[in-house]
Amino acid sequence: MPQMSKVELYTAIRRDHRGGMKIREIERKYNVSWRTVRKAVDSVWPEPRKQLPPRPTARDPYRSLIDGMLQADLDAPRKQRHTITRIFHRLVEEHAADVSYQMVRRYVADRKPQILVESGKAPVEAFVPQTHQPGMEAEVDFGDVTVRLAGELVTCYLFSFRLSYSGKAVHRVFASCGQEAFFEGHVHALRTLGGVPRSKVRYDNLKAAVARVLGLSRARVEADRWIVFRSHFGHRELLLPARHRGRP
Repeated sequence: MPQMSKVELYTAIRRDHRGGMKIREIERKYNVSWRTVRKAVDSVWPEPRKQLPPRPTARDPYRSLIDGMLQADLDAPRKQRHTITRIFHRLVEEHAADVSYQMVRRYVADRKPQILVESGKAPVEAFVPQTHQPGMEAEVDFGDVTVRLAGELVTCYLFSFRLSYSGKAVHRVFASCGQEAFFEGHVHALRTLGGVPRSKVRYDNLKAAVARVLGLSRARVEADRWIVFRSHFGHRELLLPARHRGRP
């Protein structure tokens, strides 16, 4: 029997179990234990592999020393801060450390950003999770793409309409990026998907939809033909710039 991944194995076990095969028969068929069969029957996904604790290294006794040097650098003049080479030489010369340069370099690369965050001198990286309801929102992009046509590289334009919840997308390539192509891409996408999103469709500042951007407020004025087009399809809110996604 060919080697299967754990997901494939679980799928096969579940299929045979639903088909009425006894657990002992499944054990023999796949050469697995009773525990593995039971786990596959109870769960679609295998348990994640347990993370082993980090292996001790010769660098571990000197972590606090390296941290102290990096913390001292926070208030030191720029030219007096420790380089990785200087940290390495201090460990060897002042503390007789049996460490390699690569050990020190890897630790400093990981630890230095953490110390900056802990000291308040660097922002904490964070993200705001987005949630979408089925059939409520979609995103549109219309940009240039290079394709090989009759043996030559030609610049064309790819229209993409993607549902935010399912990720299902409809694409169409045009020779032009004009308003007619922009509208045709919508018609094709909405017919393929079988309807119109009930809430928002998100866009960037597409020239086919935006007549102009107003000063520092960055408010968008929609093109007349676009207003008529979206009104025909019953769109209520269709001009939310993509660059502001995820912001309140």
